[in-house]
Amino acid sequence: MSVNKVILIGNVGRDPEVRYLDKDVAVANFPMATTERGYTLQSGTQVPEKTEWHNIVAWRGLATLAENYIKKGSQIYVEGKLQTRSWEKDGVKRYTTEIYAETIQLLGRKPETQESSNTTTATPSGDVQAPPAVEDDLPF
Repeated sequence: MSVNKVILIGNVGRDPEVRYLDKDVAVANFPMATTERGYTLQSGTQVPEKTEWHNIVAWRGLATLAENYIKKGSQIYVEGKLQTRSWEKDGVKRYTTEIYAETIQLLGRKPETQESSNTTTATPSGDVQAPPAVEDDLPF
C-alpha cells in the first residue's frame, strides 16, 4: 500500500492561468507559497523564515473556482497529490513536480467583529460547499 497526499495552506503567488481544452474541460495553473516562520535559538542565532513555492494544477470545477475566485495573494487550503512530469527541450531533459488539486478551500477572514473565517470548498466535479468555520487563531 502507498499514499500520495499533500495538504497545503498558503498564499497564491499570481492570478491563475486558465485554459480550456477539448469539450470545454478547464485546467488552471498557479503558484502557491507556504512559509515557515523564522525563530531564534537559545544561543541567539537567528533562523530566517523559509518560503517554499508549489505549482498547483486544478481541473474542471476546481479550475472554474480558481478562475472566478482565486487571485494573487488569496489564502487557500489545497489538498491533492504530487505528480512529476518530464519533457525534453533543446536536448535537455527537464522535470517539474506539481500538486494536482483534489480539494480547494478559500480562506479569507471576515471583518474583525466576527469570530470565524469565510470559507468555500470545491471538489474536482465543481460541487461547491461551505465547510465548518475555520478558527481565526490558527498557529500558521
